[in-house]
Amino acid sequence: MVSTEEKGSVCLEHGCSLCCLDTRMPLTKHDIGRLRDLGYKPKDFVTLVGGEKRLRNVKGKCFFLKDGRCKIYRNRPEGCRIYPLIYYTESKKAEIDPDCPHNQLFQLKDEDIKELKRIIRTIEKEKS
Repeated sequence: MVSTEEKGSVCLEHGCSLCCLDTRMPLTKHDIGRLRDLGYKPKDFVTLVGGEKRLRNVKGKCFFLKDGRCKIYRNRPEGCRIYPLIYYTESKKAEIDPDCPHNQLFQLKDEDIKELKRIIRTIEKEKS
């Protein structure tokens, strides 16, 4: 049976956490603050890569992944919320991640692309 939290979430409905393995998910200050408010210490879940704050991997998986499930699903970072939509900076193109095993179940919507670009602008601004 699918729980209320899982309804409407392709990832939860299919028990998929592939994108949480060796993640390179960027974090905004808002993401970090929200998770800090939940009692998590940034030093435990944040890593700095090229001036960008990202989710920390522990043994090849996201710090928040436990037993194949996200411990902070309702409060997950913005980038996790919008995945599998990804943005290629070189081509300046947004698309559904071809590596997502359930990518055919997602639709590319204009409002999602706008949200992704907003997140990218926020992350870029916070790096400088």
